Amino acid sequence: MSEKEEVIKEKLDHSGLFDFKGLYSFAHGWLSEDKNYGVVEEKYSEKVSGNSREINIEWVASKRVSDYFKFEIKIRYSISGLTDVEAEIDGEKKRLNKGKISLSITGNLIKDPESKWDKQPLTRFFRDIYNKYVIPGRVFSMESIIEKDVITLKEELKAFLELVGRR
Repeated sequence: MSEKEEVIKEKLDHSGLFDFKGLYSFAHGWLSEDKNYGVVEEKYSEKVSGNSREINIEWVASKRVSDYFKFEIKIRYSISGLTDVEAEIDGEKKRLNKGKISLSITGNLIKDPESKWDKQPLTRFFRDIYNKYVIPGRVFSMESIIEKDVITLKEELKAFLELVGRR
């Protein structure tokens, strides 16, 4: 069985005006096009009550970085009180959304994603020695890369929300 280690967990909350469709597209593009992650939407649920909606979305973005390491970013969107509004931005009327959005972003480092070292007890023992004594520097390096990706994604999404919501 592969080893999955949670490296970092970040949270982002925003209330007010934002462009949900734009945020969704921006996050997907940043992960898949800019950083070459494969993005899978594992859950999408929407509850409508009156003109307000509640949306819950879960994404798993993963990227293979070597034969032994794989990055995984889990993103959980939780949007409540989402309503459509019209706002004037730079003299033009635009359709935006109003509500509260919470994002939870988790970065995981997966070692031996194909479980090649798990076939026999002796190879598992060698894997443990390999992880503990041979490659701790590489593990630290990989953890810092996934940590940087998660923090950068959070900051980019925060900037996107503030840019749209403050205009």
